[in-house]
Amino acid sequence: MPNVGAVLTLACDNELFALPVERVQEILDLRPITRLPNAPSQLLGMIDVRGNGVPVADLRALLGMPATADTEMSRIVVLWVQAEGKRSIVAFRADRVIEVSALDGDVEPLPNAGLFNWRDRMIAGIGRRNGDLVTVLDMDRMFDGLAPELSAA
Repeated sequence: MPNVGAVLTLACDNELFALPVERVQEILDLRPITRLPNAPSQLLGMIDVRGNGVPVADLRALLGMPATADTEMSRIVVLWVQAEGKRSIVAFRADRVIEVSALDGDVEPLPNAGLFNWRDRMIAGIGRRNGDLVTVLDMDRMFDGLAPELSAA
């Protein structure tokens, strides 16, 4: 996979993640999230962004990580995804946003040495930033699994 250009880097615990900055609409401080009855655990609820209701997912839950308390570094990232043939505005809550930067080179595809029968649909590839490994997220596929819940929201 070639260089993805500028990325927004963020973290959950000590794990680094990145997504193309062109997808990001804005980064918000935490605000009240309106819960939705019977919503899946990954869907925290809805927020108002400039007069529009935007569904908010929990990035930790999407990535299969245990829940943790919000901190003063927690943020809501509002972005667009392409789901079911249309562009939708969604958001996720992250532990912290680090910076907009470039990765140190090309993004490598997720390795598959035949030892593991595992492919994560949410991962576009692996990059490096300042020598550290960074998981590059595929936002379209990440939110694709929530598409029915998001369209109902």
